[in-house]
Amino acid sequence: MRIDQLDTPSLLLDKDKMEANLNEIADFASEQRINWRPHIKTHKCLKIARRQIEKGAVGITVAKISEAEVMASGGVKDILIAYPISAPEKINRLSALMKDAQIKVAVDHVKQAKLLQDSLQGTPWELEVWIKVNSGLNRCGVEPGREVLQLAKQIANMPNLTLTGIFTHAGHSYAASSMAEIESIALTEGRAVAESAALCEKEGIPIPARSVGSTPTYKIAGKVSGITEVRPGNAVFFDAIQVGLGVASIDQCALRLLASVVSKRSGERVIFDTGSKALSLDQGAHGNATVKGFGHVVDHPEIRIERLSEEHGIASIDGETTLDLTDKVQIIPNHACTVMNLFDHVIVHRQGIVIDQWRIEARGKVQ
Repeated sequence: MRIDQLDTPSLLLDKDKMEANLNEIADFASEQRINWRPHIKTHKCLKIARRQIEKGAVGITVAKISEAEVMASGGVKDILIAYPISAPEKINRLSALMKDAQIKVAVDHVKQAKLLQDSLQGTPWELEVWIKVNSGLNRCGVEPGREVLQLAKQIANMPNLTLTGIFTHAGHSYAASSMAEIESIALTEGRAVAESAALCEKEGIPIPARSVGSTPTYKIAGKVSGITEVRPGNAVFFDAIQVGLGVASIDQCALRLLASVVSKRSGERVIFDTGSKALSLDQGAHGNATVKGFGHVVDHPEIRIERLSEEHGIASIDGETTLDLTDKVQIIPNHACTVMNLFDHVIVHRQGIVIDQWRIEARGKVQ
């Protein structure tokens, strides 16, 4: 079957484009002699996670315990939960998960560490923890340098916790207005981790993993001396935000939405069958202003999706368009991660010919 014969809306994954994107990350990590631990919140799919590991990833990164549970049940054995955990319900789930995989957990406060330690007190279990450093996003994370060292010393006195890493996420790179600004953010990102790790090691606290990542910055931050790992997520697919930032080209975008024209008013608008339940309302995180509208309609620069209701994508027409009722188009989403989370499966194709259908096992896993 050709992809243009599919019902709409359908989520499409170009396997060749994805493979090329994965090769680019793997090659970078190999050239720098560092590890690669992709963030799977972008794809939430076991087949893709396994493919990343086949290409050399040392493990994966997840945002939530529920994602880790899905990945561990599917055979992924090395997982960083890059999210602070302190609620008793989640700590109980974490204890169970430790039996199935090598888990690493983010901490950015001594109270979190104490709660984790208390839950493991008297057990034979040792939990790896990684300190989250704030490198400018001003979300989670302790400040680099002395705050990292202080927390590291406190963790060192907790017998069931082992500090094995320091990491950060420069998500504010998504708001950058130029590649020069992205480079500056990336260098700050890498130095925040590397210098904090060096300070800890000077005090006798070894830090084997020094991890950075974000799709816009990983190729720069990953070259900072002392960094041992990168964690790009979106780079498996890319999307309209990455194109707007100058990080990727339209041709590299592997994830697209197949949509149909369901209504048209000549000279004014066309309506696609892809509303907020298919494209999401995301126009970019952390102040990004590079995207216009709600997705890039491939090969139709005259069309801009101006509004989304739940089931309708309302697009304006700049001049004339050849699009008519029942015509199908491909739309590159603004943010691939949020769109992937809206679908149960993705249609995999090669040069427009359907070759498989992959479940998105961790979609909706937000706890």
